[in-house]
Amino acid sequence: MKPIRVLLADDHALVRAGIRGLLQGLRDVEVVGEAGDGHEALRLVEKLRPEVVLLDIGLPGLSGLEVAGRVTRLDASIRVVILSMHTSEEFVLRALRAGCAGYLLKDSAVSELELAVRAVARGETYLSPAVSKRVVDDYVKRSDGAVNPLEALTPRQREILQLAAEGHSSKDIAQRLGISYRTVEGHRAQLMERLDLHDLAGLVRFAVRVGLITPEQ
Repeated sequence: MKPIRVLLADDHALVRAGIRGLLQGLRDVEVVGEAGDGHEALRLVEKLRPEVVLLDIGLPGLSGLEVAGRVTRLDASIRVVILSMHTSEEFVLRALRAGCAGYLLKDSAVSELELAVRAVARGETYLSPAVSKRVVDDYVKRSDGAVNPLEALTPRQREILQLAAEGHSSKDIAQRLGISYRTVEGHRAQLMERLDLHDLAGLVRFAVRVGLITPEQ
């Protein structure tokens, strides 16, 4: 049987090593690559085209949710599973709206990891039991007409929002993204105006609330 090709993305090397070890112990599952940040994850997805991508929700540079949205737009056949400590329905709903096929809590049993990988590889959806029923019920109720404030921003603005919330200066952001300082400042002013944010503290609180960054970042 052809193995399920999996790409793993998490910014903690020890966590990656642990999950990789668990995956390598599964029959017909092959870990084809690892990434430590969102941009690297996207590059490897484009290069390796895995069947399943396991994404930490709190990736630096680009959040797991942002990466997930870009991956599903790049190739809808690639199945994305978010790895998270958060049971908040806001995070889970954003994952579903981004096109993710699964949402797995990091404190799940080892058997759940296998269930999730095999389920999404078959084309199914997998949510950890601790979040599934409540979130799916809520998602069905809210899916019509629900508006995500991030949808008012362009992908570039969301990227700059995350980097600014992570503490990067406009000069640093410009260097990282290969654009001018002036362009960064223009995007930053526009996104803060659209989101009605007035200072860096408000920007950070917003980024945490919508899942672009996690509180521990």
